[in-house]
Amino acid sequence: MPLLRCLPKNASLADLRSRFADLLDGLRPYGHRLMRGPSPLQPGERELIAAYVSAVNSCRYCYGSHSRVAQAFGVNEHILTSALDDIDLAPVEPRLKPILRYVRKLTETPARMTEADAAAVYAAGWDDEALLHAIAVCAYFNNMNRLVEGAGIVGTSDDHSLAAQRLVQNGYLGADGRGSKTA
Repeated sequence: MPLLRCLPKNASLADLRSRFADLLDGLRPYGHRLMRGPSPLQPGERELIAAYVSAVNSCRYCYGSHSRVAQAFGVNEHILTSALDDIDLAPVEPRLKPILRYVRKLTETPARMTEADAAAVYAAGWDDEALLHAIAVCAYFNNMNRLVEGAGIVGTSDDHSLAAQRLVQNGYLGADGRGSKTA
């Protein structure tokens, strides 16, 4: 049930974007560049981070959608669920584990980030650009998680699948490729 009175029952992110396009559509070009543009992280890795951060935040809509997008980019569902349970035992590429640890800590206790957290990412072979991209994905999804949960958007499994399909097909700009009101 949405928490904003202007949204319909069982509102989706598309409904929120449609109602508040002047505020929210500006996020779409940035999100598209971040998630589909040039990066040391592959799109599937970025979607894994998005789903992981959303799960840490207990954001049902974003986790439901982005876990499916990550799967479409080749990330096994078991990798994500096991990473949430225990990153050390998860079948995640060893090089990605420090990044997932970093974004989890950044999500849960941002004021406690230390040089050691970054050093672990560097020791895994990543550079400053990769770390910044991971931080930016984390920040973007912390923002989106709070918009979605704050507005009371939960969605159904079908909603998550539809959103994921749109993201896989069109990226973050929407069907028109410009960031307009399409989901």
